[in-house]
Amino acid sequence: MKVRVDEAKCCGAGQCVLIAPEVFDQSDEDGIVVLLEPEPALDRHPAVREAAAVCPAAAIALDEDA
Repeated sequence: MKVRVDEAKCCGAGQCVLIAPEVFDQSDEDGIVVLLEPEPALDRHPAVREAAAVCPAAAIALDEDA
């Protein structure tokens, strides 16, 4: 799995950080998502999928085939 984030879409809700803190963080300046792990380990995939699903701005894109 590869994860991409669209910082321009991000509204800083922080749900991704709460669900998958190993993969996502937020900028201290503006709260925008920071991708920590673009290719997360297999055991983190369920949390990353959940984070993408609940993102209110749809700023997280997943490539499951990668």
